Amino acid sequence: MGDRVIELRVWRLRPSARLPARATPDATGLDLYASLDQPVTLTRAPQRVATGIAIEAPAGVDVQVRPRSGLSARGVAVAFGTIDADYRGEVLVTMWTVGDCDMWRLRDGDRIAQLVVASTVSAQVVEVAELSPSQRGGGGHGSTGR
Repeated sequence: MGDRVIELRVWRLRPSARLPARATPDATGLDLYASLDQPVTLTRAPQRVATGIAIEAPAGVDVQVRPRSGLSARGVAVAFGTIDADYRGEVLVTMWTVGDCDMWRLRDGDRIAQLVVASTVSAQVVEVAELSPSQRGGGGHGSTGR
């Protein structure tokens, strides 16, 4: 399909850290792995979980940390996040438990989230006196469906 391929530079901060990887050839996301000295127990209080890697993405690329659907279905939540092109620190994943899941044990090497990489466009903010009309107008959450 002629998709643009970019280089996502990854620095292992710990020898045991795993590089992000696709679970299948057509997967959109790259799995992120926990890099832990000892197991971590997640609870309802958000915790930042180490991945042991830092990344360098080219300008114009959006790198997002997203939940894994398998963990979400078990009651393990991940905060959606953006890794800016100029950030060089460790990739940390904010995680906690929800629903009937009171605690979840993470071990070194567990798949904890995914990275999704996409192109961005620059936006220039322009203040206006009003916006053009649309069919939806100012209808908020749930206004287009039942």
